[in-house]
Amino acid sequence: MKFDVFCEIQRAFPWDGRDEASLFHEILSQAKAAEAAGFDIWWQVEHHGAPEFSYSSAPEIVLTAIAMITERLRVGHAGVLAPFRINAPLRVAERAATLDVLSKGRFELGLAKSGGKEWETFGVNPETAREQVRDAMRMIPRMWTEPEFSWKSADYEVPPREVVPKPVQSPHPRLWQTCGSPDSFYMAGELGVGALGTTLLSPVAFLGQMLKEHDRGLADCASPAGKTVNAQKGVFTFVHVAESREAAIANGAAWSALWYVNAAPVVFKVPRRIWYDMIKAGLHPNSARDTAAVAGLDPNEVEIQPNDPEVVKVLKRMAQGQEISFAEAHDVLEPLDSVVIGDPTHCTEKLKSYQAIGADRMMCMMQYGSIPHDAVLRSIALAGRHLIPAFAAKSEGVA
Repeated sequence: MKFDVFCEIQRAFPWDGRDEASLFHEILSQAKAAEAAGFDIWWQVEHHGAPEFSYSSAPEIVLTAIAMITERLRVGHAGVLAPFRINAPLRVAERAATLDVLSKGRFELGLAKSGGKEWETFGVNPETAREQVRDAMRMIPRMWTEPEFSWKSADYEVPPREVVPKPVQSPHPRLWQTCGSPDSFYMAGELGVGALGTTLLSPVAFLGQMLKEHDRGLADCASPAGKTVNAQKGVFTFVHVAESREAAIANGAAWSALWYVNAAPVVFKVPRRIWYDMIKAGLHPNSARDTAAVAGLDPNEVEIQPNDPEVVKVLKRMAQGQEISFAEAHDVLEPLDSVVIGDPTHCTEKLKSYQAIGADRMMCMMQYGSIPHDAVLRSIALAGRHLIPAFAAKSEGVA
């Protein structure tokens, strides 16, 4: 199992955003630390108009900057918001190939369907978003590899054109799809591209079921989108490694994870009642994105129910504005098998469950919420010293 870094570029609210520059420079410093620690890929996401969640609105620029200050670390986009109103496939292909050239063949391309505020911002039609991701996944490898490309469909048309530059990697950079539901995991497999999944507090066993959907799709892959099949499975989760349990608590890693989970439904426009009910049921809350527009639901509903599990009660209390201590947050999240926060031994044991479900890559979210920059750097270094070597022996077959 290989280790990557997954980055949103975050600061927990309340934050006035006046010193945005320092945040970006911290990310570059963390990327250099990740390369020194032995991480394999730095994954950057794409979000727009969401200061309460992410400042990663121009990920290709950030990834280019990271590529310029590193030598081995691969740079991945996880992923390009692929509905055509947000990113036209031709422009995606051009920017991605340029990044592959500048990074000397270290680029990985993922596509995402997105939703919520971003669909509103760009006027995306929810009825066509999934098929546009599918079409983009098939178009882009052709743009990279064919001397001349053309396309004509109901919602996208390109006359015969030479698309330049071409990528350095042969036949082209690896393809991935961000996935949050059984349908999307199956779709990624059917297209022959890697799956990038997330937990957001859902049990590791549930994620294992989703990875099986990817395998089912791979078995049905009759016509891969790219020139090669990428059967790998990457999994995002909260990871913070500290010298001790007490240090992990002091760094606020568990509190920051709760903050993240509460901020996400604002961005994706999912009514909080649905969001919390998905967590309560042990499911991935992102699965609720497609059913977010439910009539009559208050999007800000945070009333605590008697049968709410402790983690949902704490999330709702945080959403109500109540103060949650770092220690209480840690006590609530520590039993969850999907959350990897603690000393090196504790984190190593937690990660074994991800290896058991067939995850090829751990996409470790290291910078999130309010964790101090120096604590993020120590976490990266400790992961390189303890976690990466512990799982390296069985990673030899994963390129």
